[in-house]
Amino acid sequence: MKIAVASGKGGTGKTMVATSLALSLVETNQVKLLDCDVEAPNAHLFLHPTFTQEVPAIIRIPKIDPERCTLCGKCVEVCQFNALVKVGKTIMVFPQLCHGCGSCTWNCPEGAIEEIPNPIGLIEKGRAFAGIDFTHGKLTLSEPMATPIIRQLKKLEKSTNGTITILDSPPGASCSVVETVRGVDFVILVTEPTPFGLHDLKQMLGILEDMQIRYGVVINREGIGNAEVDRYLEQRGIPVLMRIPFDKEIARGIAAGEPLIAINPIYRGKFVNLYQKIKQITEKSDGRS
Repeated sequence: MKIAVASGKGGTGKTMVATSLALSLVETNQVKLLDCDVEAPNAHLFLHPTFTQEVPAIIRIPKIDPERCTLCGKCVEVCQFNALVKVGKTIMVFPQLCHGCGSCTWNCPEGAIEEIPNPIGLIEKGRAFAGIDFTHGKLTLSEPMATPIIRQLKKLEKSTNGTITILDSPPGASCSVVETVRGVDFVILVTEPTPFGLHDLKQMLGILEDMQIRYGVVINREGIGNAEVDRYLEQRGIPVLMRIPFDKEIARGIAAGEPLIAINPIYRGKFVNLYQKIKQITEKSDGRS
C-alpha cells in the first residue's frame, strides 16, 4: 500500500505523522519512507538513516546542432514553457525553464536536437536505524523545479507486495504535491484547527477529489484555534483518523528531532490503529468488505 502524507499548509506536522507512522508499522511490516519534500527534506532528522547510495537527479534538456538546424522555429512554437527562443540566427535554450518534456525533440523536422542530462539535484538511499528503507531527494539551490526529482525518486522505488510505502509530501498544493500523491492508494491530510489550516485543507481536498484519491484527516494541535475544521469535516462526512492535542512536551521533543512515538509511546498504538482505519476505508471502497 502506498500512503502519502500531505498538508496543504506548511508546518502542520506532516513529517511528524509520516515518520511516526513508519516507525509504528516497521515492527510487523516492510516499510519504505520517501521524503518527497525535495526543497527542504527533513524526515532524516527523525529517522537518522545511513545512506549507502547516491543517484544524480537529472532533467534532459535540448542541445541544438547548428549545422543541422534550419531555424524553422518549430521547437520554439511547441515549447509551452518558453525555454527556447529564436534570436537572430540562433535558437537559445534556457535550461531553468525547461521541463524536459521532449516536445522540441519530437517535433524538430531536421533531427537537429539532442537531449543531454542536466543535473538538478541528488537522490540519497539508505536504511534508517529502525529498519525502514529510506529515500529522499535534494534539489540543488537555485534550481526552480522540484517535480522532476520527485518523479525520479518515485520511479527508483519499486514496492513489492506487502510493502507499506509512505510518501512525505511537500507542503502546499502545487505541482510537486500533485506529483507526490499521483498513484498512491490513500492520502493522510494533516491540518490544524485554524482558519489558515481550513483554507489550505480545502485546496487539497479539491485536488484529491479531482484525482479521485481516497483520503482522511489528522487534526494536529487540537485545542488551539476554533471548531470550524471539525464542523466542515462533519458536514462533508470526511473521516478524522486521529487527533493530536497541542502539547508543549510534544512541541519541545519535535524541535529536538525526537519522533512522536519516542516522546510519548502511547502514540505507537494510535498510529497502528490509524493504519487499520486506512485499510478498512480502502477495502470498503474497493468492494472487499
